Amino acid sequence: MKKTPLISVILLGILSALVQGCANVKPWQRGMLADRVMRADRDPAGLALTEHVYFSREAASGGRGVGGGGCGCN
Repeated sequence: MKKTPLISVILLGILSALVQGCANVKPWQRGMLADRVMRADRDPAGLALTEHVYFSREAASGGRGVGGGGCGCN
């Protein structure tokens, strides 16, 4: 059984998935992208929780400017 067509289909699928991310944004569409909903830091409680988890687990690299150990007890 030849696997060449299957490999071609898989590669074509991967290529089409990668090309989908390339989009030109028109100047009048940029307002929607600048909306507060699109920001990663729009939820202060969620951001604080994410920062706590990050610096609690990343003790070897020192976290994000926060001193302390990796046990989460700081």
